[in-house]
Amino acid sequence: MRSLTLVRRIAARPSIVFEAMTTAEGVAAWFGPDDLPVVRAEMDARVGGAYRVHFRTLDGHDHIASGEFLEVVPPRRIVMSWSWASGGELEERGRVSRVEIELTPIGDGTELTFTHAALGSEASEKSHARGWGGALDKLVRRVENAAVTTNRSS
Repeated sequence: MRSLTLVRRIAARPSIVFEAMTTAEGVAAWFGPDDLPVVRAEMDARVGGAYRVHFRTLDGHDHIASGEFLEVVPPRRIVMSWSWASGGELEERGRVSRVEIELTPIGDGTELTFTHAALGSEASEKSHARGWGGALDKLVRRVENAAVTTNRSS
């Protein structure tokens, strides 16, 4: 089994990042990289709750990821199962992997440590690293822009 770990520093409180990662509205704004935007997101962010995220490539191909929340510790930790209902990496279809997200307060915001474990191959790891890297970069932009806007209007 393969895994990948990505780290981002975000200039926003962990509670703000946590909300962006556990609400349908928040997830719809960042969950896919720029070339794989979210069409619809459903989130029931509680232990045993389900999620489903429908992406569509810019050339019209659909991808749907779904899973279950295994741990939810606001605003510090999220663990969920991950599987492709359609699209995604061919070799990952029918397989269940695991996503772990740690949100640690740092001086001016949050350090996010994202791990996707139990991937089936090096090719899948590389593909998921590209996808998650783009998505997390988008998360940083969205959350930091929202924090700046909120601070200006306060």
